[in-house]
Amino acid sequence: MPTERGSSEDFCAVMGKLQSKLKHSTYKYRHDGIIEERIQTKTFQEYSPAHVDSVFVIASLNSELCVSGGKDKTVVAYNWKTGNVVKKFKGHEREITKQLACVPKSSQFFSASRDRMVMMWDLHGSSQPKQQLAGHDMVVTGLAVSPDSSQLCTGSRDNTLLLWDVGTGQCVEKACVSRNLVTHLCWVPREPYVLQTSEDKTIRLWDIRRLQVAHMFPPKQHIQTYCEVSVDGHKCISCSNGFGGEGCEATLWDLRQTRNRICEYKGHFQTVASCVFLPKTLPLMPMIATSSHDSKVKIWNQDTGACLSTFSLDGSGPLTSLAVGDADSLLCASFNRGIHLLRVDYSQGLELQQVAAF
Repeated sequence: MPTERGSSEDFCAVMGKLQSKLKHSTYKYRHDGIIEERIQTKTFQEYSPAHVDSVFVIASLNSELCVSGGKDKTVVAYNWKTGNVVKKFKGHEREITKQLACVPKSSQFFSASRDRMVMMWDLHGSSQPKQQLAGHDMVVTGLAVSPDSSQLCTGSRDNTLLLWDVGTGQCVEKACVSRNLVTHLCWVPREPYVLQTSEDKTIRLWDIRRLQVAHMFPPKQHIQTYCEVSVDGHKCISCSNGFGGEGCEATLWDLRQTRNRICEYKGHFQTVASCVFLPKTLPLMPMIATSSHDSKVKIWNQDTGACLSTFSLDGSGPLTSLAVGDADSLLCASFNRGIHLLRVDYSQGLELQQVAAF
């Protein structure tokens, strides 16, 4: 059910539900180089918070459901179209880290935690974990499920990657690379490869058949915080930490033969925590979206690196995670204000709008 979040906000009852009116800044970037700032009071639906504390990660389970985790040690399945909590999962002893891995075309997903455990959950099962995987010596920071759902790759700050048989729950391979503090993992579609970012400022491509490094991309100047692979498996993006505009960028890489850097996206002023490829549903240029600790979500022209739109979630604190909901919806997790549902509006060019929070 809807709820208030602060006395500084104006609330009005509409059809039995509370709505919140907040001022948000939207920036549009014109072809002539002029930046248009529009400060508008937007009305959006505000539901009961999915979590009682900071949200660190969000992932889309299907076209209606998302799963999220955070400081409250709880994983929540949420219908972002209706604003209803579907189920809460408890089992971790410490906070959920910044990656959840959903099993393709399934109701199952994996979570990782600072308790060094990986847990498998089933939306249609009990609220207790279906599997518990223990094998890392430090916090688990990376999860990636194979396209056929038979394998799970996990990474940790203990410098190791583990490969698990999902059916048996057994670890079948282990690899350790010195100073490779894993920050994120992503499985390449239809390929036996996993992409991995690290605190040592590198991006590695692992061959899962032998759990060996198949390729290392040229090192960046800052810690790589996140990675994402395009649906066709041809490109990937990574993003960097930073402060004051130093670092704070996303980078597009070629995953095919050349494996070169293609483009950079610069404009955030603090760590870029998440980056996603946007679905190609309209006859527009290919686009990516980024979220940052500077409380801003940006949409970029994938080919040119031009920023097309910026949405500022003032008061939300660091934006920690980003997920694609459907063709024109983004889900954004934040440190201070839970989860935001953003809509990509194409009616006036391209503009982000907040339509709900939970």
